[in-house]
Amino acid sequence: MSDDRPTDQNTPENHEAPDVSTEEPTSSEPATRQPVGASNQVKPLRTRLLVVIALVILAFDLVTKIAVVKWIQPGKPVELIGDVVTLRLVRNPGAAFSMATGMTWLLTIVAVCVVIGVIRIGRTLRSPWWALGLGLVLGGALGNLIDRFFRAPGPLQGHVVDFVSVGWWPVFNVADSSIVCGAILLVVLSLFGFEPNGERTHDKKADAHVKSEGDA
Repeated sequence: MSDDRPTDQNTPENHEAPDVSTEEPTSSEPATRQPVGASNQVKPLRTRLLVVIALVILAFDLVTKIAVVKWIQPGKPVELIGDVVTLRLVRNPGAAFSMATGMTWLLTIVAVCVVIGVIRIGRTLRSPWWALGLGLVLGGALGNLIDRFFRAPGPLQGHVVDFVSVGWWPVFNVADSSIVCGAILLVVLSLFGFEPNGERTHDKKADAHVKSEGDA
């Protein structure tokens, strides 16, 4: 009599263990909400753009001043549009548009401070519009500053060459107009919330509001 017994296929040894590896674990952590207007890309620096704009303005200012000093004599204006728009050589010891004529040395120091301030801001500048505005200011400030240092009567007291005369408006030059246009642009950018880093004030407030709601 044989003791061999048929193998029972229903025994526990022959059952395969259930595969639980395909089950997806559920995460108990809430999904992170992205703030509205948030950007994953860091905006590029605009320092090079600022420098290029400043150099263009500076070169244009220097070339026009050299040409005016060479070709136009004091007291003999050149008419462009009748007597409304003329070119006349004027030596200006004051600020833009002949203001503060008795404070030449102080204006020179102020111009140096402006140049230093613009350069410091430009190192972290990411807004092209701010680069344009600061470039105009920097180029104009350097143009007039060169006159302060290298024209008569001497360093820190040199007289700026002005030559554009429009109606009743005081005589000015390329640097003066560049500084004024750049300053106006910077004021407008500040009023509308554009910051030098390329962001806008109301976008930052909206992001902070959405983040506070997500935390709640």
